[in-house]
Amino acid sequence: MGSDFQAIAQELIEAGHFLAAKGWAPATSGNYSARLRDGQVAITVSGRDKGQLSPADIMVVDSQGQRLTLGQTPSAETLLHTSLYPVYPEIGAVLHTHSVDSVTLSRWLLNQGEDTLQLTNYELLKIFGGITTHDVVADIPVVANSQDMVALSQLALTRLQALKMPVGYLIAGHGLYAWGATVTQALHATEALEVLVSCALQELRLTLNHQP
Repeated sequence: MGSDFQAIAQELIEAGHFLAAKGWAPATSGNYSARLRDGQVAITVSGRDKGQLSPADIMVVDSQGQRLTLGQTPSAETLLHTSLYPVYPEIGAVLHTHSVDSVTLSRWLLNQGEDTLQLTNYELLKIFGGITTHDVVADIPVVANSQDMVALSQLALTRLQALKMPVGYLIAGHGLYAWGATVTQALHATEALEVLVSCALQELRLTLNHQP
C-alpha cells in the first residue's frame, strides 16, 4: 500500500461527502478512485453510503482492478476507473456520480439516437485544462449501460480516444464519469460537468416547451 494512501483516502472521503450533499450520490450509488504513487489505486468499497464515508470505506486495488485489501470488495465498476489510468497518465483521480439530471438527460439522448452531448458557449467550460474560451465545443460521449464491465470500459475508452480533449462521459441511465490530475481537480471537473448537464437539460426543456 502506498505511503500516500491515508492522505488520498481522506480526500476521497471528503469528495464523497461533498457529492452526497449535492444529491449526486443517492442511496449507496457512485464510486471514487485515485491513483497512488506506486501505481496502485485507492477506491471506494462497494455498497457504502458516500455521505458517510470513513477510512474503512476506502481500499486498494492493483492496476488491473484486483483487490489488494483483504476482506473488502471494491466497487463493481472498478474497471471503469482502472482502465483510464494507463491510457491517460495525466489522470490522477476519477469520480462517478448519479445525479437525477445526468441520469435523465443521458437516457433521453440515447433514446433519441444521440450518442454525444455537445456543450458550447458556457463560461464554465474553462475549468477544464486546455480550454481558454467559452467559444469551444466539448463533446461528452453517451454510452449504453451494461453489466459487462470489460465491454463497457472498452466502449467508453474507444469513444474517449476518438476525442482530442476528453473531459468526461455519460452512461445512459447510470450517470457521469469525470476526472482530474488530483482529487480536488476531479471534484471541480465533476461539479462543473454536473452543472453543465443541468444547464443543457434545462435548455432542452425550454426548447421543447416552446415548440408549436
